[in-house]
Formats: sequence, structure tokens, C-alpha cells
Amino acid sequence: MNVHKILDPGSSESEAIRQRYLKLDTATVADVLDTLGYLHQGLAPAFAPYPVDAGRLAGWAYTICGEMRPYAGGGDPDKMKAVDELKPGCVSVWSGSGEGVCFFGELIALGMKQRGCTGALVDGGIRDIEWIAKQKFPVYARYRTPVQSIGRWKVTAWQVPAYLPGATKQHVIVNPGDFVLADVDGVIVVPYDEVEKVLNEAERLTATEVQIRAELAAGATLEQVLAKYGHV
Repeated sequence: MNVHKILDPGSSESEAIRQRYLKLDTATVADVLDTLGYLHQGLAPAFAPYPVDAGRLAGWAYTICGEMRPYAGGGDPDKMKAVDELKPGCVSVWSGSGEGVCFFGELIALGMKQRGCTGALVDGGIRDIEWIAKQKFPVYARYRTPVQSIGRWKVTAWQVPAYLPGATKQHVIVNPGDFVLADVDGVIVVPYDEVEKVLNEAERLTATEVQIRAELAAGATLEQVLAKYGHV
């Protein structure tokens, strides 16, 4: 799979794939990744939607990394440069050391949305949640805080591998172009070279699950459907 092609603004292929992923559950995608040998792609349970009804998050990872670093001035020019290079259909993935401060708020969220960004995944804090919610811009983050990052937390790099807390190991590496999917169950990261394979198999499993639910509703027993379809 050509990651650069997928991330090109206006790519109908990348948007078609993203829309198909929006119809899938993270649990199903996680099960498929397990069968392919990717056992540690789930992020830590601390990641949650803000607001709680933010909805699903899906898109190609655009990574932004930073660290706690005191600096003078009224803002972080590197943060602005990183946001300016966001591409349509991407999820901005924020990573880096730092606790207690927000990595961005309403105005940067609006700037990201205007560039076609579909939402944000934040290994840190956010604020202005009420206003971000009005923009219909889904954000999954580790915590909320009113404390701003200006003068405290600085962007150091973007479009480089990011290390986010994992569910089953210390860190999950999120590379630029990986696919990020989040819903009420949590966040899963699909390696870019497996995106289509995972998508096709997850769609197949989803169709099977729909059929199982229908048969159970029609009176079949759990034993019967498991004998017919196996564990899904």
C-alpha cells in the first residue's frame, strides 16, 4: 500500500477506506489484528472520548510530538507549522512527555478541522471541550485540564514515529500513515501495510456477527450459532 498516496489531499481511495472503517467496531478490528499476529495494537484504557458522546474517530495518523520545555513568547511556532501541514482524512496524533497541561484547545481544533483533519488522538490533556464539541470534532485524550501549554509544552517534531501508552504493553508505536480507529470500546491502531487486509476481514466478521444476532433474535440458541459459525 502506498502510504503517501493515501495521505494525498483529495484522494478518493483514502476517503473510501476511511468511510468503510467508520462502520466497524474497534473490537472486531482488534480481533482481526490478533489473528494476523499483531497482538499489541490497542491503546491504554485511559484514552477516552471528549465529550463522552464525541462519536467514532477514524483516519490516517499524522503524528505530532512534543515535550515539557519552558520557553518565552506568546505561542509555539512549531505547533503552528505542524498543524498547517495536516492533510484531509488524517487524525492528528499528539504524543510526548508532559503531564498536567493541555496540548491544544478550541482554536487549534478549529484550525485542524478546517484543514480536513477528522479528529485528534492525544497522549495528554485537552481543554475547551464544550466548544470543541460544538465543532463536531471528535477527540480522544488521556485527561482534561484547564492549564494551557504555552510556555510549558513545546512541539519538537511531526510526522515521525510516536509512542503512545498501550493496553497490553508499555507503548504502541504509531507511524505516520497508520490507521487510527476509536469508539466507545477504546482505540486501536492498524499498521499501514495491513490496512486493507484488516478492513476486508473485519467487514467479513461484521457481516457474520449481524447474521448471528438475527438468528439469536429469531430463537436460535447460543450453542446452535456457535456450532454453526464458531467463536467470532
